[in-house]
Amino acid sequence: MALCSNDYLGYAARPLVHDGAAGGAGASALIAGYGASHGAAEAALAAWVARPSALLFTSGYAANVGTLAALLGPQDLVVSDELNHASIIDGSRLSNATIRVFPHRDLLKAEALLREGRSGHRRALLVSESYFSMDGTVADLRGLRAIADAHDATLMVDEAHALGVFGPQGRGLCAREEIVPDVLVGTLGKAVGLQGAFVAGAEPLRQFLWNRARSFVFSTALSPALAAAIPARVQEVRAADAARARLLAMAERIRGVLLEHGVVPGGEGPIVSWTVGTPERALDLQARLREHGLWVAAIRPPTVPPGTCRLRITPSAGLSDSELDRVLVSLAAVAGTPLGG
Repeated sequence: MALCSNDYLGYAARPLVHDGAAGGAGASALIAGYGASHGAAEAALAAWVARPSALLFTSGYAANVGTLAALLGPQDLVVSDELNHASIIDGSRLSNATIRVFPHRDLLKAEALLREGRSGHRRALLVSESYFSMDGTVADLRGLRAIADAHDATLMVDEAHALGVFGPQGRGLCAREEIVPDVLVGTLGKAVGLQGAFVAGAEPLRQFLWNRARSFVFSTALSPALAAAIPARVQEVRAADAARARLLAMAERIRGVLLEHGVVPGGEGPIVSWTVGTPERALDLQARLREHGLWVAAIRPPTVPPGTCRLRITPSAGLSDSELDRVLVSLAAVAGTPLGG
C-alpha cells in the first residue's frame, strides 16, 4: 500500500473517461496541437481559481521552468524561498536573472532582499510555494503579498500541493488566505488525479507565455483526451469537501500515533514529515515499513538538504477505514522500535 504519493483525494486510479477526443495532440499548441478540449479545460481551471485565464502545460516542472525563464531576464531580480521546488530553482537559473534566496518563510529577510536589490533591477519577482512539498509547511501568503506590493514586485505562487486540499472548493491556500498572486501555478497530477499543469493569471500573462514560454512552445500539447477529462474532474474536486475533511483527519491520526511513540512529525495538512537525519536511518525505516506492506519512500539528498533525510508520509482520502487502521498499527510498531534495533 503506497503511503507516499500525491494522490490526496484518491482520484488517480480512476479510469480516464472522455468524449472520444484523440489520445495524442500530434503537435505543439502553436502548430496544430491545441483544440476545443484544451480551451474548455483552461476555462474550467481559470474559473476554479478565480483568475481571468489559464494556460495548460504538460507538467508542473514545465510550467515553473517555462514561466520563470520567460518572465525574467538578466536585468531582473528573483527572490525565492530556500525550500522552493527544483523547478522554481531551475527556472530562475535559466532566466539569467539575479537570484536572491531567503531562509524558509523568513519574511523579514525576503523584504530586505527586495529592498536592497529592487532599485538596481528592471523588475523583481517574489516566488514561493504555498504548501511546501517536503516539509508540509505553509507560506505566509498575506505577508508575501504585502511585501511584493510594497516593493513593486510580481508575486508568483506555486499551489501544486495545495489545490484540491485547502481553501473553499479546494481552490488552494491563496483563496483561503484571500490573496491574489500575479502568477498562480497549479498541477493536475496531485489532488486532481490526472496529469499536466497550468499557469493562471491575467489574459496578457497567458498570451505572453503562449508565445514565450519555451517549455510550452516547444512541447507537444497535452493529450486532447486528457484535456477533455479536466472540466468534469475539476467539478468533482470542487465538490469534494467530505474527502478533504477525511484526508486531513487521517493525517492528524497519523501524527497522533507518531507522537505517542516519541516521534515529533513536521508540517501540517496531508504531508507528514518524519525527519531522521541520515540516509541510512531513512532507508532503515523504509525497509521496516515495507515489511509491514507499506511503501513510504526514503527522501534523501538532493531532494532534501543533507542531514534532513526523512520519510514523507501522505495518506489519501481513498483509503478505507480498515486500511487506515492497518497503517496506524504498522506506524506504531515501526516508530516504537529503536533505529538499528
